[in-house]
Amino acid sequence: MKYARVIVNPAAGAGGTAKRWPQIMDLLESTELGFEYDLTEGPGHATELAKSAVKNGYSLVVSVGGDGTINEIVNGLYDAACIDDVALGIISTGTGGDYIRTLGIPRSHEQACHGFINPKKLTVDLGVMEYTSEGKEIKRLFVNFAGLGFDAEVVKATTQKFKALGSTTSYLVGLLSTFLSYTNKEISLTVDGEAEEIRVCTVIMGNGKYGGGGMLTTPDADISDGLFDVLIIEDLTKPDLLRSLPRIYKGTHLTHPKVTLKRAKEVVIQSRQTMSLQADGELLGEAPARFSVLPGVLNVVIPGDS
Repeated sequence: MKYARVIVNPAAGAGGTAKRWPQIMDLLESTELGFEYDLTEGPGHATELAKSAVKNGYSLVVSVGGDGTINEIVNGLYDAACIDDVALGIISTGTGGDYIRTLGIPRSHEQACHGFINPKKLTVDLGVMEYTSEGKEIKRLFVNFAGLGFDAEVVKATTQKFKALGSTTSYLVGLLSTFLSYTNKEISLTVDGEAEEIRVCTVIMGNGKYGGGGMLTTPDADISDGLFDVLIIEDLTKPDLLRSLPRIYKGTHLTHPKVTLKRAKEVVIQSRQTMSLQADGELLGEAPARFSVLPGVLNVVIPGDS
C-alpha cells in the first residue's frame, strides 16, 4: 500500500472538491504514500477509472469525493473481478460524509491523509441491488444504504430540481417539496422469505449507520455482520412524519410504533405504484427491486494507531 491511484471527483461537495484538491494533494505528498491521480469528467467515469487502476496493477485506490464517488469506484473494482485484491482509501469531500462516519475515517482532510502513514485494513460488507431503470433490469452494488419511497424522492427533488441552490439549501428545499407532495405507497415486502402487504412511507436497507447527511438512520447497524438493518417506516401521517424527522438525527426513532427494524440477508420490494430508488445518495431507478448482502468483500484502509 505504498503506491496508490487516486480518483478525484471535482464536482463532489457542490463543486468544492475542485478547490480543495490542490491542498489535499499537498497533504498526500507529505505522507509516505506515492500516488498518481485522475480527475473524473462526469457520472460513471470513476467506475471506469477504478477498472483501469486495477488493470494497471494498483493495489490501493483512493476516493476523493462523496459517497456517490465511493459507490462508483467500488462498482468499478467489483466489475474488474479483483475487489478482494484491492484496498479502498477514502478522503471525503462530499456534502454528507455518511459512510466515513460508520468507518471511523476522519472528516478532516489532514487527518484522513495522515491515516495512510500507518494504516490498518477493515473488511466490510457490500449491498447488491437489482432494480429497474428506464425499462431495463440493472444490477449494482452499494456501500452504505439504499432506500425506496420518501427518502428516494428527497434525493430526486434535491438533484433534479434544486441542485443549483447549493448542497445544504437544495437538500432542505428538496425535503420540504417532497414532504408537501409525497404520498405513502402500497407495497409487497419480502424480508428473508417472509412476505407481507403493507403501506409505507419508506424502506431503507442499512449497511452503515448514517444516511441523509448525518441522520442516524440505522443506529445499530454493523457494517461487517453479513446483514442489512432494514428500517421500515409505515403509514405515517404528514404531521407525524414532520415531528419524527428530528428523532432520526438522534437515532431515537426506533421506538415509534410505526417504525420497525429487521435484520436480513435479502429484501424484495414490489409496488404497483411508481416507487423511486436511491443508493448512497444517488437516484438510480425504481421498484421492483431486490437487495442482498455480499459479506466481507471490501477492504477499506482506515487510520491505524498513531
